[in-house]
Amino acid sequence: MENNNKKMGKHIAEQTVMFATITKWILISSSIGALIGLIVAFFLKFLEYCENSRSTLPFDYYYLLPFALVVTVIIVKKFAPTAEGHGTEKVIEAVHKNSGEMKLSVIPVKLVATVITIFAGGSVGKEGPGAQIGAAAASSIATLFKFSKRDRKKMVICGISAGFASVFGTPLAGAIFGVEILIVGALMYDILLPSIVAGFSAFFVAKMVGISYTYFDIAYYVTFDFNYVLIAKVILAGIFFGLVADFIITILKAIHNYASSLKMHYILKAFLGGVVIVILTLIVGDQYLGLGFETIKESLSSSTLDHENVPWYSFILKTIFTSLTLGFGGSGGVITPVFYIGATSGNFFGGLVDGYIPLFAALGFVSVLAGATSAPIAAMIMAVELFGVNVAHYAALSIIIAFLMTGHRSVFPSQVLSMKKSDAINVKLGEEIENAEATYTTRFFKNIRRVIRIIYVKSRRRIRNKKAKK
Repeated sequence: MENNNKKMGKHIAEQTVMFATITKWILISSSIGALIGLIVAFFLKFLEYCENSRSTLPFDYYYLLPFALVVTVIIVKKFAPTAEGHGTEKVIEAVHKNSGEMKLSVIPVKLVATVITIFAGGSVGKEGPGAQIGAAAASSIATLFKFSKRDRKKMVICGISAGFASVFGTPLAGAIFGVEILIVGALMYDILLPSIVAGFSAFFVAKMVGISYTYFDIAYYVTFDFNYVLIAKVILAGIFFGLVADFIITILKAIHNYASSLKMHYILKAFLGGVVIVILTLIVGDQYLGLGFETIKESLSSSTLDHENVPWYSFILKTIFTSLTLGFGGSGGVITPVFYIGATSGNFFGGLVDGYIPLFAALGFVSVLAGATSAPIAAMIMAVELFGVNVAHYAALSIIIAFLMTGHRSVFPSQVLSMKKSDAINVKLGEEIENAEATYTTRFFKNIRRVIRIIYVKSRRRIRNKKAKK
């Protein structure tokens, strides 16, 4: 009887502690989310206003790009060096190495630098700054109220999720994305509740103050139909999108390394990068500049005329424009360009296989995201939130294949690796993905050779049997 009372007492105590913990993190994360929703909404409104004011210029806006990159690198280097690049990478680094500690100066610097870059036509996104602004705000609140390092780290992750959710307009996918991108192959379950609460809070506050989001009805199947030809096309699409994601990672890194190796003053380097982008724009057109939402909408449109407006090589040129912008000092996110590259590559693939182009554009949108960022769960949820549940079955298949095809690589080199994507690959876990060198076991190739030999022997035996019967 006494033992039962003790067990009951422990059970009640545990439930009481859990209730208090849940209450604590709901209050903290919802407050953080609401604040970040307001800040990100201001950022998005300011960005929209600046984009709309381009028409007041007496010349094409992209001629400002060399000067914009110069101003951007000066602002970042002088006031907040951690605001450099596409934002998300620095946030991941801060979580893993500094217990989430970030300077408050990141918020105004990142906001202004990104607006300048996008206004002048830099090919970057707005989600990276949203995540970095959210993380810096959460970190500052944790420091102000003297939270522990562990709690500050959790709050910063909430800030990342809130930033993504309020920019994407996909509260659940944004929240999961903020957690999933930190560690490849693992979710920190203890942070899921506060991250999701922060994501929804930021999303609702941003909507309340007038931010509108775009969702896509690609008008496909009402119910999932086991069409084996379509399934085969989706499998091929997943392989193709994985290769596209790998191409993005490779070009981003190659141009960044090349720009870093140039022996010249950083201001001159930024100006040179801007000039190169302007020259490319004069050659191929300005549809690869800025956010590129119009091209994304055309790729996902059910109108054949809209598809024809998207050149087949759009995803290649967008990758180059984005890599040049970020490599030579531009400030902004990398995910929005990934959406553009994914949708346009899906447009191209859909035409190749004679498929329903909006479906493959939607699959490319989320699959290239999963491959480039190693965040397949968030990509699956985003497929449902953006395109509807009818696409989910196809998207899940394509997303997982693209995620595996990319191997142990990512646009976020500070991600920590906690899984191997194949038993035939030896890779050290617990390392940053940039430092995780993969080696290949011979077992895989031996197994392939054994299978081929068995098929060969059986086919020879079948031929001999046929001859014997004759």
